[in-house]
Amino acid sequence: MQQRDKLFINGKWIAPHGTGLINVIHSTTEAVMGRIPEGHARDAEDAIQAARAAFDSWSATPPSVRAGYIRKIAEGLKERSEELAQLIAGEVGMPIKLARAIQVGGPVYNWAQAAKLLDTFAFEEEVGNSLVVREPVGVVAAITPWNYPLNQITLKVAPALAAGCTVVLKPSEVAPLNAFVLAEVIEAAGLPPGVFNLVTGYGPVVGEVLASHPEVDMVSFTGSTRAGKRVSELGAQSVKRVALELGGKSASVILDDADLAAAVKGTVGACFLNSGQTCSAHTRMLVPRARYDEVKAIAKKVVEGYTVGDPLLETSRLGPLISAAQKDRVTGYIQRGINEGAELVAGGPEAPEGLDKGFFVKPTVLGNVDPKATVAQEEIFGPVLSIICYDTEEDAVRIANDSIYGLGGGVWSGDEARAIRVARRIRTGQVDINGGPFNMQAPFGGYKQSGNGREAGKYGLEEFLEYKSLQMKKPAA
Repeated sequence: MQQRDKLFINGKWIAPHGTGLINVIHSTTEAVMGRIPEGHARDAEDAIQAARAAFDSWSATPPSVRAGYIRKIAEGLKERSEELAQLIAGEVGMPIKLARAIQVGGPVYNWAQAAKLLDTFAFEEEVGNSLVVREPVGVVAAITPWNYPLNQITLKVAPALAAGCTVVLKPSEVAPLNAFVLAEVIEAAGLPPGVFNLVTGYGPVVGEVLASHPEVDMVSFTGSTRAGKRVSELGAQSVKRVALELGGKSASVILDDADLAAAVKGTVGACFLNSGQTCSAHTRMLVPRARYDEVKAIAKKVVEGYTVGDPLLETSRLGPLISAAQKDRVTGYIQRGINEGAELVAGGPEAPEGLDKGFFVKPTVLGNVDPKATVAQEEIFGPVLSIICYDTEEDAVRIANDSIYGLGGGVWSGDEARAIRVARRIRTGQVDINGGPFNMQAPFGGYKQSGNGREAGKYGLEEFLEYKSLQMKKPAA
C-alpha cells in the first residue's frame, strides 16, 4: 500500500495543514491501495502563492530552456512506465495492456510533444504596424478527473508549462497516486520551485479555492458538467479564463450503405473502452430501422467476445468500474432503461458471473431505445450502449444533435464523402469517419454542455496564451 502524507509545494514535499487522509480504493479487490493527504484550503492558498511568486521568472525563461525541462519529465515518466501502468490499472480498472498503451503511453507522448512544439511555435508575428505577441496567461489551476488520470493531467500541465505558465494541480482524489509519481519525476527534472505544485483533497475544499482565488488567472477543468458549471460560477467572480472539458453522449451514426459488421464492432469498441468511463464514448448507436435485427445480432455476438475480469490479467478485455458508487449508478441506469421499454440485447444489471468482488458490470447493449429515454439522454459513464433506430438520414442527424452534449461521435458509410457531409452537420467537437483512429495532435473538446476550449497539440498550447498587440510607429515616408 502506498502511503502519501505530504504535498508538493514550492519545490518541496511539505506536511499539509490538516491531518486528514483519503483512502484510495483498488477497483478490483476493493482493498485500500493507498492513502493521500486531505488538503486544506490553506494548502491550496500556499500553492497558489508559490506559483504566483515563480511566474515572473518562469514566464521569462526562453522556450528552448522550458522545452529541456519538459523533455526530462517525458523521459522520467517513460522510465517509470510499468509502475504507472500497474498503479492506474489498480486505481481505474483499465486492463493492463491498454493501461500501458493509453494511460501511460499517451502521457509520455504528450509530454514529449509539448517540448517539440516549442521548437517551431510562433510566439509573435507582425500584423501591419503591430507586433502581435503570445504571452502566458499566468497562474493556472488544473483540476483533473479519475478516468484517464495521468493523461488528463498531462494535457493541462505540459502545455501550460510549455506556454510559460505556473501550475497548481488538484488531481481526482479517487485516482491520485499517479500524480505523486509525476511530482517526483518533475522534482527529479529540476523544475524551479513553485512552477509546479501538487495539492490533493476534495473539490468542495481545495477545488473551490483554486477556482475562486483572485491570484489564479485560469482554471482548466475536466469532469462532470455539474461540477464544471460550479467552476464557471466561481471563476466568473474574478473574470478568469475557464476551460472546461465535460460530459458527453456521443452518437455513432451508421448509414444505410455502411459495412454493418465493421460499424457495429467499431461502435461497441468506442463505447466500451475503459469500461465505458470515457467522456467521448460512443454510447448511442444510430441505425437504419430496417437493419435493426441484423445490428442486434452482430452487437450481441461482439459483446459476447468481451472477457470481463481482473485488469492485471493479460486476457481481460474489460475491467471494473472505478468505485462502488459508480457501479451502483451504472446498474441503476441499465435497470431504468429496461423499465422504460428498451430491449435487453446483451448484459444486464446483475454482476458478471464469478466476479462477486470488485466493481464489475456486465457489458450491456440496450435495443430499440427511444431517443428521449433517460439512457439516450443522460451520461451513464459505464459499458452501456443504446441502439436507436432512425428512418432517414435527416432523421439520424436530428437524433444525433438531440443532446445537451457535443463532444465526440462517429459516422459510418461506404461513401466517405457522404460520411463527411453528415459529420459536418453533427454539432460535436470530434467525429470519427469509418472508425478513424484518435489523433493526439488534433484539437479535443466539445460543443454545448460538453464544455469550451480545446486540448492536445498546438491547440492545447494556445489555450494557455494571451494575445498582446504592440502598436509600432512607422517611420515617415
